[in-house]
Amino acid sequence: MAKKKPTDPMSESTPSPPVGEYTVLARRYRPQQLADLVGQEPVAQALINALQRGRVAHAYLFTGARGVGKTSTARILAKAINCVKGPTPTPCDECEICKAITTGEDTDVIEIDGASNNGIDNIRDLRSNVQFRPSRSRNKIYIIDEVHMLSTQAFNGLLKTLEEPPPHVKFIFATTEVQKIPITILSRCQRFDFGGISITGIMDRLREIVASEGMQADDEALEAIARRAGGSMRDGQSLLDQLLAFSGDRLTVDRVHQMLGTAHEDRVTAIAEAVLTKNAKLALEIVNDIVNAGQQLGELLDQLIEYWRDLMVVNAAGLSGQSVSVSSARRDVLQRHATSVSLDTILAGMDIFAAAKTRMRGSSHVRALFEMALVRMSMLADLVPIAQIAQLLAKEGGMIATPAKASVPSGGFARAPAPVTPEKKNVTTDSSSTPTGATVELNEQTFDGIWRQTVTHLGFAEQSELRRANVAISAPNALAFRVPRRYNTPGNLFIDSIRLGKIADRLSGMVGAACSLKVEWTDDGTDANAPVRSSSATAMGQQRQARAEMMKLPMVKRTTDVLGAQVIVFDEGFGTPVKTEPGEIPETTTEE
Repeated sequence: MAKKKPTDPMSESTPSPPVGEYTVLARRYRPQQLADLVGQEPVAQALINALQRGRVAHAYLFTGARGVGKTSTARILAKAINCVKGPTPTPCDECEICKAITTGEDTDVIEIDGASNNGIDNIRDLRSNVQFRPSRSRNKIYIIDEVHMLSTQAFNGLLKTLEEPPPHVKFIFATTEVQKIPITILSRCQRFDFGGISITGIMDRLREIVASEGMQADDEALEAIARRAGGSMRDGQSLLDQLLAFSGDRLTVDRVHQMLGTAHEDRVTAIAEAVLTKNAKLALEIVNDIVNAGQQLGELLDQLIEYWRDLMVVNAAGLSGQSVSVSSARRDVLQRHATSVSLDTILAGMDIFAAAKTRMRGSSHVRALFEMALVRMSMLADLVPIAQIAQLLAKEGGMIATPAKASVPSGGFARAPAPVTPEKKNVTTDSSSTPTGATVELNEQTFDGIWRQTVTHLGFAEQSELRRANVAISAPNALAFRVPRRYNTPGNLFIDSIRLGKIADRLSGMVGAACSLKVEWTDDGTDANAPVRSSSATAMGQQRQARAEMMKLPMVKRTTDVLGAQVIVFDEGFGTPVKTEPGEIPETTTEE
Protein backbone atom coordinates (compact mmCIF):
# COMPACT_ATOMS: atom_id res chain seq x y z
CA MET A 1 0.00 0.00 0.00
CA ALA A 2 1.34 3.43 -0.90
CA LYS A 3 2.67 5.54 1.94
CA LYS A 4 2.32 9.25 2.36
CA LYS A 5 5.50 11.31 2.60
CA PRO A 6 6.26 12.81 6.02
CA THR A 7 5.22 16.40 6.43
CA ASP A 8 8.55 17.20 8.07
CA PRO A 9 11.43 16.59 5.61
CA MET A 10 13.89 16.31 8.52
CA SER A 11 12.04 13.40 10.12
CA GLU A 12 11.96 10.82 7.36
CA SER A 13 11.83 8.01 9.92
CA THR A 14 8.37 9.09 11.16
CA PRO A 15 5.79 7.37 8.94
CA SER A 16 2.46 9.00 8.07
CA PRO A 17 -0.88 7.24 8.30
CA PRO A 18 -1.42 5.06 5.24
CA VAL A 19 -3.44 6.51 2.42
CA GLY A 20 -6.64 4.75 1.44
CA GLU A 21 -7.81 3.48 4.81
CA TYR A 22 -10.30 6.31 5.24
CA THR A 23 -13.54 6.17 3.28
CA VAL A 24 -15.38 9.43 2.80
CA LEU A 25 -18.76 9.93 4.41
CA ALA A 26 -20.62 10.02 1.10
CA ARG A 27 -19.52 6.43 0.41
CA ARG A 28 -19.71 5.03 3.93
CA TYR A 29 -23.24 6.32 4.46
CA ARG A 30 -24.62 5.44 1.04
CA PRO A 31 -28.19 4.07 1.45
CA GLN A 32 -28.45 0.29 1.16
CA GLN A 33 -32.24 -0.14 1.14
CA LEU A 34 -35.02 1.55 -0.79
CA ALA A 35 -36.50 2.65 2.52
CA ASP A 36 -33.25 4.49 3.32
CA LEU A 37 -33.57 6.87 0.38
CA VAL A 38 -34.01 10.43 1.64
CA GLY A 39 -36.34 12.72 -0.27
CA GLN A 40 -37.17 10.14 -2.98
CA GLU A 41 -40.10 8.38 -1.32
CA PRO A 42 -42.31 8.31 -4.48
CA VAL A 43 -39.57 6.60 -6.50
CA ALA A 44 -38.82 4.14 -3.70
CA GLN A 45 -42.50 3.25 -3.28
CA ALA A 46 -42.96 2.68 -7.03
CA LEU A 47 -39.97 0.32 -7.16
CA ILE A 48 -41.10 -1.52 -4.02
CA ASN A 49 -44.53 -2.12 -5.57
CA ALA A 50 -42.98 -3.33 -8.82
CA LEU A 51 -40.79 -5.82 -6.95
CA GLN A 52 -43.64 -7.09 -4.82
CA ARG A 53 -45.96 -7.62 -7.78
CA GLY A 54 -43.37 -9.06 -10.16
CA ARG A 55 -43.61 -6.13 -12.59
CA VAL A 56 -39.92 -5.31 -12.92
CA ALA A 57 -39.27 -3.68 -16.30
CA HIS A 58 -36.31 -4.50 -18.52
CA ALA A 59 -35.09 -0.84 -18.70
CA TYR A 60 -35.19 2.03 -16.21
CA LEU A 61 -34.08 5.63 -16.55
CA PHE A 62 -33.24 7.62 -13.41
CA THR A 63 -32.91 11.35 -13.97
CA GLY A 64 -32.29 14.27 -11.63
CA ALA A 65 -29.67 16.64 -10.25
CA ARG A 66 -26.34 15.47 -8.93
CA GLY A 67 -26.12 13.75 -5.58
CA VAL A 68 -29.82 12.93 -5.13
CA GLY A 69 -29.48 9.12 -5.13
CA LYS A 70 -29.72 7.93 -8.75
CA THR A 71 -26.72 5.57 -8.74
CA SER A 72 -27.44 4.42 -5.18
CA THR A 73 -30.98 3.52 -6.21
CA ALA A 74 -29.65 1.64 -9.24
CA ARG A 75 -27.40 -0.48 -7.01
CA ILE A 76 -30.18 -1.14 -4.52
CA LEU A 77 -32.48 -2.20 -7.36
CA ALA A 78 -29.77 -4.52 -8.70
CA LYS A 79 -29.45 -6.11 -5.25
CA ALA A 80 -33.21 -6.42 -4.93
CA ILE A 81 -33.40 -8.26 -8.28
CA ASN A 82 -30.41 -10.60 -7.79
CA CYS A 83 -30.51 -11.25 -4.04
CA VAL A 84 -30.68 -14.95 -3.21
CA LYS A 85 -33.89 -14.21 -1.30
CA GLY A 86 -35.36 -12.18 -4.11
CA PRO A 87 -36.59 -10.58 -6.11
CA THR A 88 -37.44 -8.67 -2.96
CA PRO A 89 -37.87 -4.99 -2.01
CA THR A 90 -35.61 -5.64 1.02
CA PRO A 91 -32.35 -7.32 -0.08
CA CYS A 92 -30.59 -9.15 2.73
CA ASP A 93 -27.18 -7.40 2.36
CA GLU A 94 -25.66 -10.61 3.75
CA CYS A 95 -25.34 -12.95 0.79
CA GLU A 96 -22.29 -12.93 -1.47
CA ILE A 97 -24.23 -11.33 -4.30
CA CYS A 98 -25.48 -8.39 -2.19
CA LYS A 99 -22.02 -7.80 -0.75
CA ALA A 100 -20.39 -7.90 -4.19
CA ILE A 101 -22.92 -5.46 -5.65
CA THR A 102 -22.41 -3.11 -2.69
CA THR A 103 -18.65 -3.02 -3.26
CA GLY A 104 -19.04 -2.86 -7.06
CA GLU A 105 -17.26 -6.19 -7.65
CA ASP A 106 -20.12 -8.38 -8.89
CA THR A 107 -19.46 -9.77 -12.34
CA ASP A 108 -23.14 -9.87 -13.26
CA VAL A 109 -23.79 -6.21 -12.40
CA ILE A 110 -21.75 -4.16 -14.86
CA GLU A 111 -21.41 -0.46 -14.11
CA ILE A 112 -20.40 1.58 -17.18
CA ASP A 113 -19.32 5.21 -17.29
CA GLY A 114 -21.15 6.74 -20.22
CA ALA A 115 -18.65 9.57 -20.53
CA SER A 116 -15.64 7.32 -21.22
CA ASN A 117 -17.50 4.49 -22.99
CA ASN A 118 -19.60 6.53 -25.38
CA GLY A 119 -18.61 5.13 -28.77
CA ILE A 120 -20.31 2.68 -31.09
CA ASP A 121 -17.55 0.14 -30.46
CA ASN A 122 -18.42 0.04 -26.75
CA ILE A 123 -22.07 -0.61 -27.62
CA ARG A 124 -21.02 -3.40 -30.01
CA ASP A 125 -19.14 -5.08 -27.17
CA LEU A 126 -22.19 -4.70 -24.93
CA ARG A 127 -24.47 -6.24 -27.57
CA SER A 128 -22.16 -9.20 -28.02
CA ASN A 129 -22.01 -9.84 -24.26
CA VAL A 130 -25.71 -9.60 -23.44
CA GLN A 131 -26.33 -12.94 -25.15
CA PHE A 132 -24.37 -14.80 -22.46
CA ARG A 133 -26.21 -15.76 -19.32
CA PRO A 134 -25.05 -14.42 -15.92
CA SER A 135 -22.38 -16.44 -14.14
CA ARG A 136 -24.14 -16.90 -10.78
CA SER A 137 -26.96 -14.40 -10.45
CA ARG A 138 -30.53 -14.40 -11.64
CA ASN A 139 -30.06 -11.48 -14.07
CA LYS A 140 -27.27 -9.64 -15.80
CA ILE A 141 -27.74 -5.93 -15.04
CA TYR A 142 -26.10 -3.04 -16.91
CA ILE A 143 -25.91 0.27 -15.01
CA ILE A 144 -24.86 3.09 -17.37
CA ASP A 145 -24.13 6.33 -15.53
CA GLU A 146 -24.33 9.69 -17.36
CA VAL A 147 -25.96 7.90 -20.29
CA HIS A 148 -26.56 11.21 -22.06
CA MET A 149 -22.85 11.26 -22.94
CA LEU A 150 -23.27 8.42 -25.45
CA SER A 151 -22.83 9.41 -29.07
CA THR A 152 -25.67 9.37 -31.58
CA GLN A 153 -24.25 6.25 -33.22
CA ALA A 154 -24.03 4.55 -29.82
CA PHE A 155 -27.64 5.36 -29.03
CA ASN A 156 -28.76 4.05 -32.40
CA GLY A 157 -26.74 0.88 -31.91
CA LEU A 158 -28.42 0.30 -28.55
CA LEU A 159 -32.01 0.71 -29.75
CA LYS A 160 -32.79 -2.86 -30.82
CA THR A 161 -31.13 -4.46 -27.80
CA LEU A 162 -32.88 -2.02 -25.46
CA GLU A 163 -36.27 -2.73 -26.99
CA GLU A 164 -36.03 -6.53 -26.96
CA PRO A 165 -33.21 -7.61 -24.63
CA PRO A 166 -32.71 -11.23 -23.62
CA PRO A 167 -34.94 -12.25 -20.69
CA HIS A 168 -31.98 -12.37 -18.30
CA VAL A 169 -30.81 -8.77 -18.99
CA LYS A 170 -31.88 -5.53 -17.27
CA PHE A 171 -30.76 -1.97 -18.08
CA ILE A 172 -30.62 0.89 -15.57
CA PHE A 173 -29.62 4.31 -16.92
CA ALA A 174 -28.78 7.39 -14.85
CA THR A 175 -28.40 10.93 -16.15
CA THR A 176 -28.40 14.55 -15.04
CA GLU A 177 -29.37 15.90 -18.48
CA VAL A 178 -32.35 13.95 -19.69
CA GLN A 179 -33.05 16.49 -22.45
CA LYS A 180 -29.98 15.20 -24.32
CA ILE A 181 -31.30 11.64 -24.56
CA PRO A 182 -33.09 10.77 -27.84
CA ILE A 183 -36.81 10.21 -27.60
CA THR A 184 -36.31 6.74 -29.09
CA ILE A 185 -34.37 5.76 -25.97
CA LEU A 186 -36.82 7.46 -23.59
CA SER A 187 -39.77 5.60 -25.08
CA ARG A 188 -38.12 2.25 -24.32
CA CYS A 189 -37.50 2.98 -20.62
CA GLN A 190 -39.52 3.51 -17.48
CA ARG A 191 -38.52 6.99 -16.38
CA PHE A 192 -38.22 8.13 -12.75
CA ASP A 193 -37.45 11.76 -11.92
CA PHE A 194 -35.47 12.35 -8.74
CA GLY A 195 -36.19 15.69 -7.10
CA GLY A 196 -33.91 17.83 -4.97
CA ILE A 197 -33.76 16.89 -1.32
CA SER A 198 -35.24 19.31 1.18
CA ILE A 199 -33.12 21.21 3.68
CA THR A 200 -34.82 19.39 6.54
CA GLY A 201 -34.10 16.00 5.00
CA ILE A 202 -30.42 16.82 4.52
CA MET A 203 -30.15 18.22 8.04
CA ASP A 204 -31.66 15.11 9.62
CA ARG A 205 -29.31 12.84 7.69
CA LEU A 206 -26.26 14.96 8.56
CA ARG A 207 -27.27 14.90 12.22
CA GLU A 208 -27.37 11.10 12.13
CA ILE A 209 -23.93 10.97 10.50
CA VAL A 210 -22.41 13.32 13.10
CA ALA A 211 -23.81 11.18 15.90
CA SER A 212 -22.47 8.01 14.25
CA GLU A 213 -19.04 9.60 13.98
CA GLY A 214 -19.06 10.38 17.70
CA MET A 215 -18.83 14.14 17.12
CA GLN A 216 -21.01 17.17 17.82
CA ALA A 217 -22.45 19.89 15.59
CA ASP A 218 -24.72 22.87 16.19
CA ASP A 219 -28.07 22.76 14.46
CA GLU A 220 -27.39 26.18 12.96
CA ALA A 221 -24.16 24.84 11.45
CA LEU A 222 -25.93 21.81 9.98
CA GLU A 223 -28.64 24.09 8.58
CA ALA A 224 -25.99 26.27 6.90
CA ILE A 225 -24.42 23.14 5.35
CA ALA A 226 -27.80 21.86 4.17
CA ARG A 227 -28.60 25.18 2.51
CA ARG A 228 -25.20 25.23 0.86
CA ALA A 229 -25.78 21.72 -0.51
CA GLY A 230 -28.59 23.02 -2.72
CA GLY A 231 -30.69 19.85 -2.59
CA SER A 232 -27.77 17.42 -3.10
CA MET A 233 -27.21 14.91 -0.32
CA ARG A 234 -23.76 14.02 -1.62
CA ASP A 235 -22.69 17.68 -1.65
CA GLY A 236 -23.91 18.05 1.93
CA GLN A 237 -22.06 14.93 3.08
CA SER A 238 -18.85 15.95 1.31
CA LEU A 239 -19.00 19.41 2.85
CA LEU A 240 -19.67 17.95 6.30
CA ASP A 241 -16.70 15.62 5.88
CA GLN A 242 -14.46 18.57 5.11
CA LEU A 243 -15.78 20.69 7.97
CA LEU A 244 -15.48 17.92 10.55
CA ALA A 245 -11.82 17.57 9.68
CA PHE A 246 -11.39 21.35 9.89
CA SER A 247 -13.27 22.09 13.10
CA GLY A 248 -12.30 19.34 15.49
CA ASP A 249 -14.75 17.71 17.90
CA ARG A 250 -17.52 20.30 17.61
CA LEU A 251 -18.78 21.99 14.48
CA THR A 252 -20.07 25.56 14.90
CA VAL A 253 -21.70 27.96 12.50
CA ASP A 254 -18.72 30.32 12.73
CA ARG A 255 -16.48 27.51 11.51
CA VAL A 256 -18.84 26.90 8.61
CA HIS A 257 -18.80 30.54 7.51
CA GLN A 258 -15.03 30.72 7.97
CA MET A 259 -14.50 27.65 5.83
CA LEU A 260 -16.97 28.65 3.11
CA GLY A 261 -15.92 32.30 3.00
CA THR A 262 -19.47 33.45 3.61
CA ALA A 263 -20.76 36.14 5.94
CA HIS A 264 -22.67 35.37 9.10
CA GLU A 265 -26.43 35.81 8.88
CA ASP A 266 -26.20 38.66 11.37
CA ARG A 267 -24.05 40.56 8.89
CA VAL A 268 -26.47 39.87 6.03
CA THR A 269 -29.49 41.07 8.02
CA ALA A 270 -27.50 44.11 9.20
CA ILE A 271 -26.73 45.08 5.59
CA ALA A 272 -30.40 44.60 4.68
CA GLU A 273 -31.42 46.77 7.64
CA ALA A 274 -29.03 49.54 6.53
CA VAL A 275 -30.19 49.41 2.92
CA LEU A 276 -33.90 49.41 3.76
CA THR A 277 -33.45 52.35 6.15
CA LYS A 278 -31.51 54.34 3.50
CA ASN A 279 -28.31 54.25 5.59
CA ALA A 280 -25.64 53.83 2.91
CA LYS A 281 -22.83 54.78 5.32
CA LEU A 282 -23.60 51.89 7.68
CA ALA A 283 -23.93 49.43 4.79
CA LEU A 284 -20.49 50.37 3.43
CA GLU A 285 -18.95 50.08 6.90
CA ILE A 286 -20.28 46.54 7.29
CA VAL A 287 -18.96 45.59 3.85
CA ASN A 288 -15.56 47.01 4.78
CA ASP A 289 -15.46 44.83 7.92
CA ILE A 290 -16.42 41.77 5.88
CA VAL A 291 -13.69 42.39 3.31
CA ASN A 292 -11.09 42.94 6.04
CA ALA A 293 -12.10 39.58 7.55
CA GLY A 294 -11.13 37.88 4.27
CA GLN A 295 -14.61 36.92 3.16
CA GLN A 296 -15.63 36.91 -0.50
CA LEU A 297 -17.87 39.64 -1.90
CA GLY A 298 -19.22 37.25 -4.51
CA GLU A 299 -20.47 34.93 -1.78
CA LEU A 300 -21.91 37.89 0.11
CA LEU A 301 -23.79 39.05 -2.98
CA ASP A 302 -25.26 35.56 -3.41
CA GLN A 303 -26.41 35.69 0.21
CA LEU A 304 -28.04 39.10 -0.34
CA ILE A 305 -29.81 37.85 -3.47
CA GLU A 306 -31.13 34.91 -1.46
CA TYR A 307 -32.24 37.29 1.30
CA TRP A 308 -34.06 39.55 -1.16
CA ARG A 309 -35.70 36.47 -2.62
CA ASP A 310 -36.91 35.68 0.89
CA LEU A 311 -38.25 39.23 1.21
CA MET A 312 -40.17 38.80 -2.03
CA VAL A 313 -41.67 35.48 -0.96
CA VAL A 314 -42.68 36.72 2.49
CA ASN A 315 -44.11 39.97 1.12
CA ALA A 316 -46.13 38.18 -1.57
CA ALA A 317 -47.15 34.94 0.16
CA GLY A 318 -46.35 35.26 3.85
CA LEU A 319 -43.89 33.31 5.94
CA SER A 320 -46.05 30.35 6.88
CA GLY A 321 -45.27 27.25 4.83
CA GLN A 322 -42.64 28.97 2.66
CA SER A 323 -39.06 27.82 2.10
CA VAL A 324 -36.65 30.64 2.94
CA SER A 325 -32.87 30.74 3.34
CA VAL A 326 -32.96 32.53 6.70
CA SER A 327 -32.57 30.41 9.81
CA SER A 328 -35.41 30.06 12.28
CA ALA A 329 -33.77 32.43 14.77
CA ARG A 330 -33.99 35.34 12.34
CA ARG A 331 -37.42 34.82 10.83
CA ASP A 332 -38.88 37.71 12.84
CA VAL A 333 -36.32 40.12 11.38
CA LEU A 334 -37.13 38.83 7.89
CA GLN A 335 -40.83 39.36 8.50
CA ARG A 336 -40.25 42.93 9.66
CA HIS A 337 -38.04 43.77 6.69
CA ALA A 338 -40.51 42.25 4.20
CA THR A 339 -43.42 44.32 5.45
CA SER A 340 -41.48 47.59 5.67
CA VAL A 341 -41.33 48.13 1.88
CA SER A 342 -43.53 47.44 -1.12
CA LEU A 343 -43.17 44.41 -3.35
CA ASP A 344 -42.18 46.61 -6.29
CA THR A 345 -39.29 48.04 -4.27
CA ILE A 346 -38.12 44.53 -3.38
CA LEU A 347 -38.26 43.46 -7.03
CA ALA A 348 -36.32 46.55 -8.08
CA GLY A 349 -33.67 45.69 -5.50
CA MET A 350 -33.39 42.16 -6.88
CA ASP A 351 -32.86 43.61 -10.34
CA ILE A 352 -30.03 45.80 -9.04
CA PHE A 353 -28.32 42.87 -7.31
CA ALA A 354 -28.74 40.60 -10.34
CA ALA A 355 -27.23 43.24 -12.63
CA ALA A 356 -24.32 43.70 -10.20
CA LYS A 357 -23.74 39.92 -10.20
CA THR A 358 -23.53 39.88 -13.98
CA ARG A 359 -21.15 42.85 -14.14
CA MET A 360 -18.91 41.54 -11.35
CA ARG A 361 -18.38 38.24 -13.15
CA GLY A 362 -15.95 39.69 -15.68
CA SER A 363 -14.67 42.78 -13.90
CA SER A 364 -11.55 43.54 -11.88
CA HIS A 365 -13.42 46.18 -9.86
CA VAL A 366 -15.60 43.79 -7.91
CA ARG A 367 -15.73 45.82 -4.72
CA ALA A 368 -16.61 49.05 -6.51
CA LEU A 369 -19.48 47.41 -8.38
CA PHE A 370 -20.75 45.77 -5.21
CA GLU A 371 -20.65 48.98 -3.19
CA MET A 372 -22.29 50.89 -6.04
CA ALA A 373 -25.17 48.41 -5.97
CA LEU A 374 -25.58 48.91 -2.22
CA VAL A 375 -25.58 52.71 -2.54
CA ARG A 376 -28.16 52.55 -5.32
CA MET A 377 -30.28 50.29 -3.16
CA SER A 378 -29.99 52.75 -0.28
CA MET A 379 -31.17 55.59 -2.55
CA LEU A 380 -34.04 53.58 -4.02
CA ALA A 381 -37.30 55.30 -3.14
CA ASP A 382 -40.33 53.30 -2.16
CA LEU A 383 -41.97 52.51 -5.49
CA VAL A 384 -45.69 52.75 -6.23
CA PRO A 385 -47.28 49.98 -8.28
CA ILE A 386 -48.21 50.92 -11.85
CA ALA A 387 -51.79 49.79 -11.25
CA GLN A 388 -52.06 52.25 -8.38
CA ILE A 389 -50.70 55.06 -10.57
CA ALA A 390 -53.26 54.21 -13.26
CA GLN A 391 -56.06 54.33 -10.72
CA LEU A 392 -54.80 57.67 -9.44
CA LEU A 393 -54.72 59.12 -12.95
CA ALA A 394 -58.21 57.80 -13.62
CA LYS A 395 -59.52 59.52 -10.50
CA GLU A 396 -57.81 62.77 -11.46
CA GLY A 397 -59.08 62.76 -15.02
CA GLY A 398 -56.49 60.75 -16.95
CA MET A 399 -54.49 62.65 -19.53
CA ILE A 400 -55.07 66.21 -18.39
CA ALA A 401 -54.55 68.89 -20.99
CA THR A 402 -53.03 72.15 -19.75
CA PRO A 403 -52.01 74.19 -22.78
CA ALA A 404 -51.76 77.93 -22.93
CA LYS A 405 -55.02 79.68 -23.75
CA ALA A 406 -55.69 79.85 -27.45
CA SER A 407 -57.30 82.98 -28.83
CA VAL A 408 -60.35 82.18 -30.91
CA PRO A 409 -61.14 85.12 -33.17
CA SER A 410 -64.59 85.42 -34.67
CA GLY A 411 -64.83 83.04 -37.59
CA GLY A 412 -61.21 81.95 -37.08
CA PHE A 413 -59.56 78.68 -36.08
CA ALA A 414 -57.39 77.75 -33.09
CA ARG A 415 -55.11 74.78 -32.52
CA ALA A 416 -56.78 72.04 -30.48
CA PRO A 417 -55.45 71.70 -26.91
CA ALA A 418 -52.64 69.16 -26.64
CA PRO A 419 -52.30 66.72 -23.74
CA VAL A 420 -49.37 67.22 -21.38
CA THR A 421 -48.24 65.91 -18.02
CA PRO A 422 -51.19 65.25 -15.71
CA GLU A 423 -51.85 67.67 -12.88
CA LYS A 424 -54.63 67.94 -10.36
CA LYS A 425 -57.76 69.72 -11.64
CA ASN A 426 -61.43 69.64 -10.87
CA VAL A 427 -62.51 67.78 -13.98
CA THR A 428 -65.81 66.08 -14.75
CA THR A 429 -65.15 62.33 -15.07
CA ASP A 430 -68.58 61.13 -16.14
CA SER A 431 -68.15 59.48 -19.53
CA SER A 432 -71.88 59.24 -20.22
CA SER A 433 -73.39 61.21 -23.08
CA THR A 434 -76.27 62.30 -20.85
CA PRO A 435 -76.21 66.07 -20.23
CA THR A 436 -75.04 67.11 -16.80
CA GLY A 437 -78.23 69.10 -16.11
CA ALA A 438 -76.62 72.56 -16.17
CA THR A 439 -76.74 73.93 -19.74
CA VAL A 440 -73.75 76.01 -20.86
CA GLU A 441 -73.71 77.43 -24.37
CA LEU A 442 -70.58 76.59 -26.33
CA ASN A 443 -69.36 79.96 -27.64
CA GLU A 444 -66.13 81.90 -27.96
CA GLN A 445 -66.06 82.78 -24.25
CA THR A 446 -66.65 79.24 -22.95
CA PHE A 447 -64.81 77.36 -25.70
CA ASP A 448 -61.38 77.15 -24.07
CA GLY A 449 -62.45 75.58 -20.76
CA ILE A 450 -65.11 73.27 -22.20
CA TRP A 451 -62.91 71.98 -25.02
CA ARG A 452 -59.97 71.42 -22.66
CA GLN A 453 -62.11 69.27 -20.37
CA THR A 454 -63.58 67.41 -23.35
CA VAL A 455 -60.14 66.50 -24.72
CA THR A 456 -59.03 65.44 -21.25
CA HIS A 457 -61.48 62.53 -21.24
CA LEU A 458 -60.50 61.27 -24.68
CA GLY A 459 -57.97 58.51 -25.34
CA PHE A 460 -54.37 59.18 -26.26
CA ALA A 461 -54.94 58.31 -29.92
CA GLU A 462 -57.82 60.78 -30.21
CA GLN A 463 -55.80 63.51 -28.51
CA SER A 464 -52.91 62.89 -30.92
CA GLU A 465 -55.23 63.16 -33.92
CA LEU A 466 -56.85 66.36 -32.63
CA ARG A 467 -53.47 68.07 -32.39
CA ARG A 468 -53.27 67.91 -36.19
CA ALA A 469 -56.43 69.94 -36.78
CA ASN A 470 -57.58 73.50 -36.23
CA VAL A 471 -60.87 73.81 -34.43
CA ALA A 472 -63.32 76.71 -34.33
CA ILE A 473 -66.90 77.48 -33.36
CA SER A 474 -69.02 77.47 -36.51
CA ALA A 475 -72.31 78.09 -34.68
CA PRO A 476 -73.61 77.89 -31.13
CA ASN A 477 -72.97 74.38 -29.85
CA ALA A 478 -71.30 73.46 -33.12
CA LEU A 479 -67.61 72.92 -33.90
CA ALA A 480 -65.80 72.69 -37.19
CA PHE A 481 -62.44 70.97 -37.74
CA ARG A 482 -60.22 72.24 -40.54
CA VAL A 483 -58.01 69.26 -41.46
CA PRO A 484 -55.31 69.07 -44.15
CA ARG A 485 -56.21 66.40 -46.69
CA ARG A 486 -52.84 64.65 -46.21
CA TYR A 487 -54.25 63.23 -42.97
CA ASN A 488 -57.23 61.77 -44.79
CA THR A 489 -55.90 58.21 -44.57
CA PRO A 490 -57.71 54.98 -43.58
CA GLY A 491 -58.02 54.82 -39.79
CA ASN A 492 -57.95 58.61 -39.38
CA LEU A 493 -60.18 60.09 -36.69
CA PHE A 494 -61.82 62.60 -39.04
CA ILE A 495 -63.28 59.98 -41.43
CA ASP A 496 -64.46 57.72 -38.61
CA SER A 497 -68.08 58.58 -37.82
CA ILE A 498 -68.09 56.33 -34.74
CA ARG A 499 -65.10 58.00 -33.10
CA LEU A 500 -66.40 61.44 -34.02
CA GLY A 501 -69.72 60.45 -32.47
CA LYS A 502 -67.97 59.64 -29.19
CA ILE A 503 -66.35 63.07 -29.20
CA ALA A 504 -69.72 64.65 -29.85
CA ASP A 505 -71.21 62.63 -26.97
CA ARG A 506 -68.49 63.83 -24.63
CA LEU A 507 -68.91 67.46 -25.72
CA SER A 508 -72.69 67.24 -25.30
CA GLY A 509 -72.24 65.89 -21.81
CA MET A 510 -69.99 68.81 -20.90
CA VAL A 511 -72.29 71.47 -22.40
CA GLY A 512 -75.60 69.95 -21.33
CA ALA A 513 -77.11 70.24 -24.81
CA ALA A 514 -76.80 68.56 -28.17
CA CYS A 515 -73.62 69.49 -30.06
CA SER A 516 -72.56 68.83 -33.63
CA LEU A 517 -69.17 68.40 -35.29
CA LYS A 518 -68.20 69.14 -38.88
CA VAL A 519 -65.00 68.32 -40.78
CA GLU A 520 -63.56 70.63 -43.48
CA TRP A 521 -60.69 69.42 -45.69
CA THR A 522 -58.23 72.01 -47.00
CA ASP A 523 -54.67 72.31 -48.22
CA ASP A 524 -54.76 72.85 -52.01
CA GLY A 525 -56.96 75.90 -52.50
CA THR A 526 -60.16 73.88 -52.59
CA ASP A 527 -63.25 75.34 -51.05
CA ALA A 528 -63.26 74.30 -47.42
CA ASN A 529 -66.98 73.68 -47.49
CA ALA A 530 -66.76 71.29 -50.44
CA PRO A 531 -64.04 68.76 -49.67
CA VAL A 532 -63.26 66.06 -52.19
CA ARG A 533 -62.75 62.48 -51.08
CA SER A 534 -60.85 59.89 -53.06
CA SER A 535 -62.55 56.68 -54.14
CA SER A 536 -60.68 54.73 -51.48
CA ALA A 537 -61.78 57.21 -48.84
CA THR A 538 -65.36 56.91 -50.10
CA ALA A 539 -65.23 53.12 -49.81
CA MET A 540 -63.75 53.46 -46.37
CA GLY A 541 -66.53 55.81 -45.37
CA GLN A 542 -69.13 53.30 -46.56
CA GLN A 543 -67.52 50.60 -44.47
CA ARG A 544 -67.51 52.85 -41.44
CA GLN A 545 -71.17 53.65 -41.94
CA ALA A 546 -71.83 49.91 -42.06
CA ARG A 547 -69.91 49.49 -38.86
CA ALA A 548 -71.97 52.28 -37.29
CA GLU A 549 -75.11 50.33 -38.13
CA MET A 550 -73.59 47.22 -36.60
CA MET A 551 -72.77 49.12 -33.41
CA LYS A 552 -76.48 49.82 -32.96
CA LEU A 553 -77.14 46.11 -32.40
CA PRO A 554 -77.98 45.57 -28.69
CA MET A 555 -75.56 42.65 -28.29
CA VAL A 556 -72.61 44.53 -29.79
CA LYS A 557 -73.38 47.72 -27.88
CA ARG A 558 -73.67 45.83 -24.61
CA THR A 559 -70.35 44.07 -25.25
CA THR A 560 -68.46 47.28 -25.97
CA ASP A 561 -70.01 49.04 -22.97
CA VAL A 562 -69.26 46.28 -20.46
CA LEU A 563 -65.79 45.32 -21.68
CA GLY A 564 -64.70 48.72 -22.91
CA ALA A 565 -63.84 47.03 -26.22
CA GLN A 566 -63.31 48.55 -29.63
CA VAL A 567 -64.40 46.90 -32.87
CA ILE A 568 -61.39 46.33 -35.09
CA VAL A 569 -62.74 44.02 -37.80
CA PHE A 570 -66.38 43.48 -38.71
CA ASP A 571 -68.33 41.40 -41.20
CA GLU A 572 -70.88 43.01 -43.45
CA GLY A 573 -73.31 40.34 -42.38
CA PHE A 574 -74.04 42.47 -39.31
CA GLY A 575 -76.96 44.53 -40.69
CA THR A 576 -77.24 46.44 -43.97
CA PRO A 577 -74.45 48.91 -44.74
CA VAL A 578 -75.52 52.50 -45.27
CA LYS A 579 -74.14 53.86 -48.55
CA THR A 580 -72.72 57.37 -48.79
CA GLU A 581 -72.41 59.49 -51.87
CA PRO A 582 -68.95 60.44 -53.22
CA GLY A 583 -67.61 63.55 -51.55
CA GLU A 584 -69.97 63.31 -48.59
CA ILE A 585 -68.54 63.90 -45.14
CA PRO A 586 -70.89 62.53 -42.48
CA GLU A 587 -71.89 65.05 -39.84
CA THR A 588 -72.27 63.54 -36.41
CA THR A 589 -74.98 64.92 -34.16
CA THR A 590 -76.06 63.75 -30.73
CA GLU A 591 -79.61 64.55 -29.77
CA GLU A 592 -80.41 65.52 -26.21
